[in-house]
Amino acid sequence: MFSKCKFLHNFLCTKHNEPRRFDEVRAAEKASEIIDRGAVEIPVSQISGTVGRYRDFDGEFRARNRGGEARFQKILAAMQMGAALPPVSLYQIKDDFFILDGHHRVAAARQLGRETINARVVELLPAKQTLENQLYLEKIHFRDTAGLLKSINLTELDQYHHLELQIKQHQKWLSQHNNTDTSYKQAATDWYHTIYMPLTAIISRSNLVTNFPGRTVDDLYLYISTHQWTDTRPRQYGIGIDKLIPRDMEAFRSKMAELKNNEYPDMKQDITFFILLNVDGRHERRIIDKLMQLEPVRELHSVHGSIDFIVKVVLSRDLLASDAELISQFTHGNVRMLKGVISTQTLIPGLSRYKDDTCQ
Repeated sequence: MFSKCKFLHNFLCTKHNEPRRFDEVRAAEKASEIIDRGAVEIPVSQISGTVGRYRDFDGEFRARNRGGEARFQKILAAMQMGAALPPVSLYQIKDDFFILDGHHRVAAARQLGRETINARVVELLPAKQTLENQLYLEKIHFRDTAGLLKSINLTELDQYHHLELQIKQHQKWLSQHNNTDTSYKQAATDWYHTIYMPLTAIISRSNLVTNFPGRTVDDLYLYISTHQWTDTRPRQYGIGIDKLIPRDMEAFRSKMAELKNNEYPDMKQDITFFILLNVDGRHERRIIDKLMQLEPVRELHSVHGSIDFIVKVVLSRDLLASDAELISQFTHGNVRMLKGVISTQTLIPGLSRYKDDTCQ
């Protein structure tokens, strides 16, 4: 009885700590078409399984027998000494990699905290009809056609053609500007480094993507760039974005070329407005206390005349947001709902000038 229980316990623990099985994933994805990706640097964190040797290695690709452990220690020592080792051999299915040869090298790289490992990769394309697979195939088709080393991740189908149009437009500009023929791949490489990368850096640094659940920075790049450089339809966000991102793509490229990464402008800006309030005098003190607890409220003044209070508010907004919408949300959600507020009116300064405090 004890031996059976122990066997079952070990079996379950082993299953839990096994690497993913290549054959199972391949069957599930109906992956058959093969592309030789050659020698590339692969993120160690994306190596999740093995080709046929799931009984010999655990989930960290450490050998289950003493002989394998001794070999692992030799390879670990060699990697610590900086010895040149041959690339591992991997199969790829979408964003996951499976070890054909090099389990000990991968295990050692993991233990040493290496982020990438040199590998020879053969990719098998998924054929199962799912939205995820369709997006993946569109992604790698665009990447391979453009000759890019990294993928651009969009979350909607049939959107990569917008990026292709940008590259073709840039290809035409480069050919005219340099007075020489520029290939599509050459234009794509220049577009990636001088247009795509600066704009995505600005978007990433502003952390705008947190306002769009389920979307990526690349989705926002596509949205913003298409509206700035392609569409002529009216948009819902503020015109302040035109100062940051010119309406012409090549003008944006020229502007970014003059800056270093840490000098890129921010997609957030402050908006100052005033709220004029009429209140029920019985609730005046409570209203003052509530308003002054709000971080965006910078000043509150009691005045005589047709209104009771003037409140100065400073909000931080991204350039995709509408001033009117942001002000309305703040006023409705934080001011008008207060008991005793009779009426409100909002004012946005048309021109603001500030006297330097150092002036005498």
